[in-house]
Amino acid sequence: MPHQVATKPMSHRQILESMTGLMLSMFVAMLSSTVVSNALPRILHDLHGGESSYTWVVTATLLTSTASTPVWGKLADLISKKLLMQLAITVFIAASVVAGLSTSVGMLIACRALQGIGAGGIMAMTQIIMAALVSPRERGRYSGYLGVTFAVATIAGPLIGGVIVDTPWLGWRWCFYVGVPFAVAALVVLQKTLRLPTYRREVTVDYLGAALITGGVSVLLIWVSLAGQQFGWLSGGTAGLVTAGVMLLALAAVVEVRAREPIIPLALFRERTVTLATTAGLFVGLAMFGSTIFLAQYFQISRGESPTVSGLRTTPMILGLAVASLVTGRLVSRTGRWKRYLLVGSITSTVGFALLGTIDAHANFALIAVYMALVGIGLGMTTQNIVLSVQNTVPPQQLGAATATVSFFRSLGGAVGVSALGAVLAHQVSHSVLTGLAHLGVDPSQLGRSGTAIPDVTKLPAPVAAVVRAAYGHGVAHVFLIAAPLMLIAVAAVAAIKEVPLRRQSGTELNDQFERAGAAGEVSGAPVEHVATSS
Repeated sequence: MPHQVATKPMSHRQILESMTGLMLSMFVAMLSSTVVSNALPRILHDLHGGESSYTWVVTATLLTSTASTPVWGKLADLISKKLLMQLAITVFIAASVVAGLSTSVGMLIACRALQGIGAGGIMAMTQIIMAALVSPRERGRYSGYLGVTFAVATIAGPLIGGVIVDTPWLGWRWCFYVGVPFAVAALVVLQKTLRLPTYRREVTVDYLGAALITGGVSVLLIWVSLAGQQFGWLSGGTAGLVTAGVMLLALAAVVEVRAREPIIPLALFRERTVTLATTAGLFVGLAMFGSTIFLAQYFQISRGESPTVSGLRTTPMILGLAVASLVTGRLVSRTGRWKRYLLVGSITSTVGFALLGTIDAHANFALIAVYMALVGIGLGMTTQNIVLSVQNTVPPQQLGAATATVSFFRSLGGAVGVSALGAVLAHQVSHSVLTGLAHLGVDPSQLGRSGTAIPDVTKLPAPVAAVVRAAYGHGVAHVFLIAAPLMLIAVAAVAAIKEVPLRRQSGTELNDQFERAGAAGEVSGAPVEHVATSS
């Protein structure tokens, strides 16, 4: 029997020191998305990409992040969490450097896909390491810090990206380079501050299950991305991709049921909280990623703002998210009650999305700011508590897989949302632009290669520019109108979750108890684990 290592509870200062590297890592992962969001119209204009390319540059990252998340989570239950985090950061650094050298849209999309693998690992491992360090009862206050980091990166990213794009001697390529120093700093800080026991089990990873899940999810996301643009929703292409995706996922389910260590343990879904929380996370991802990602197009194209100003315009939503996350986290830790905030937050976001569905190219910005703040406040109250509800339910040996499963479904929702709602936006804009130009008696070729290409509105004749601005205003509003009922489904799932008192022990402490119980023969059939301390 291996020597058992008893872990003493960490002090507040020790936790904060360990969290420094986690917050830097999360900042890097979020920055990779937000710093590019405002620059995408300019990037794709330079690389000659259209609306479908805009969607794919975002979707590629979400797709690989989604598909790889369950693998990161499963590995976290088997080997060093610290090592996995460092590996994820390294992958992210390499992809960022190459992305900055892109000479075509295809090359950029490939690099963004690799970035997604690294970013997915960073986001998943951050939540998993947090669960190992801090008990669910105390996690709220620390999750608030992560929420603020998320918000700072989301605010700083568009601003940094806007300044980079608007500065001639820098250019958009620096949007990919700017995160590299932060990523290197995160590696150094994690090496020095993170001390975490590692429980290594004598098992192997279910690579077949991982491959089938990744393949099935990827095929379905590719279908959602291309349907309605490259082929019809009811075409032979749709039938082929949907059939292939469903068959791969069905085979994955068969493999996962029989696997000794499944990538996504299907037994997790016997827990009511896990099933409902993952459902809520799926639709939160659909609404959140699927709509807010297009705000940059709204402000830059519909309202004619520069990338820098466009970033500033989204500040009300991000400040709402930051404040709500921090305040809610402290209230959860103080009271031990979490469902009320989850429910109120999801309802608030729904109202915010519905109100954003009423905007157009000439809407009063003060009202738009209020609507965005409602969305941000709701998401700040919701996203962290969905993960917390699951982590508080599952056994410590499945903490990594359970956390990654929640993240997987939220990312899956985001990828589907960006793809599907991006297709809706492209269709709406194309139809509106072509109709508007027909009324003016203007040839659509004035916009470039087609009515679906992302135009530089500043270079268009005034009447044509007005048509394009109106089209994007109504198109983005239509996307928000679709997001609102999606959030209503999340509200229903959240309302059905049963509130369970929060544990007062961290994942590491629970694992130690499991080890001692196993050594004493109190747990039958438990796998033998070797305990080591990562340094």
